Amino acid sequence: MTNSTENQILNRRGFFRKAGSAGAGMAAAATLAAPALAQESPQVTWRLASSFPKSLDIIYGAATEIATSVNEASDGKFKIESYAAGEIVPALQAADAVAAGTVEMAHTCSYYYVGKDPTFALGTAIPFGLNARLTNSWFTVGGGNDLLNEFLSGHGLYALPAGNTGAQMGGWFRKEIKTIDDLKGLKMRIAGLTGQVMSKLGVTPQQIAGGDVYAALEKGTIDATEFVGPYDDQKLGFVKVAKYYYYPAWWEGGPTVHAFFNLAKFNGLPKAYQRMLKDACANANMNMLAKYDAHNAKALKQLVAEGAVLKPFSQDILDASYKAAQDTYAEISAKNPAFKKIFDSQQAFKRDGYLWAQIAEYSYDTFMMIQQRNGKL
Repeated sequence: MTNSTENQILNRRGFFRKAGSAGAGMAAAATLAAPALAQESPQVTWRLASSFPKSLDIIYGAATEIATSVNEASDGKFKIESYAAGEIVPALQAADAVAAGTVEMAHTCSYYYVGKDPTFALGTAIPFGLNARLTNSWFTVGGGNDLLNEFLSGHGLYALPAGNTGAQMGGWFRKEIKTIDDLKGLKMRIAGLTGQVMSKLGVTPQQIAGGDVYAALEKGTIDATEFVGPYDDQKLGFVKVAKYYYYPAWWEGGPTVHAFFNLAKFNGLPKAYQRMLKDACANANMNMLAKYDAHNAKALKQLVAEGAVLKPFSQDILDASYKAAQDTYAEISAKNPAFKKIFDSQQAFKRDGYLWAQIAEYSYDTFMMIQQRNGKL
């Protein structure tokens, strides 16, 4: 055997020894990495309290969508158990339960908690506020979500948009509402800051959970109610106890339903789980609006067939309501810096938003709606 051949053999043996050592190192690394990965993906079970009954499959269903998405994305390691209104806490106390740590999260509307601070209303909708598209844009791109969570952190909460109903209907009335005077003395179920605005018009506002509204209207405890729109309103049976169905809900042009999280619990999650929640909420937010857009038209036709009398609010009522709303905002802004900061942001975003919307969207939609009315679609 020549020296050259011997050297080649020795080199090959050295290569295999190094490869074996490297393989052993890789195996050891894999052994060490497994526990680390397990620590990064712990088994977590949360409870979610919804403010909505299971019968309202779209708005309640968003909570179950979030739970399913997170469970699948985590391969079953992050489980969320959803509970309907009243199963753990009353419907309008869901966010309170989150802040107290009774549950880890809730699916609810921020404006249910205006009794604590009127700033909460800006998280859902305010009279003559943003429409659905502008709301989503403001939260996502306009800094709205950061502003809201800056405020919510003082209450031990963190929130993500997790649903939008689109512009709602103006509600069900036992009598016809022709003028401002017809509103005086009216007892109406209505949420958020709209109650304060309505009070300026002579209405006595009542905040009642969705599942309890029908009974209140049937018994005459209230004279009118608003909730969401045709799809949900039909399920709740309001047409049986109040036939006048008004539009639009100038107080809810594009209301957001939020997922509220206990701030400390959310911050304590692995980053991967936080991302799962953010993605699941974004998906639920998009799906809810799509579902209402798909189902409201059919439900509206059915309601009219069942006796609903569609009525638009008069221009006088809209003008008076608009002025009352602006007066309310000025009063609150003068003494509540947190409200003013978020309200001013929404107002600025709205001005630019409608500047653009009237150029393209409004022009296009107006033309197409005329075609629809003329039977050309």
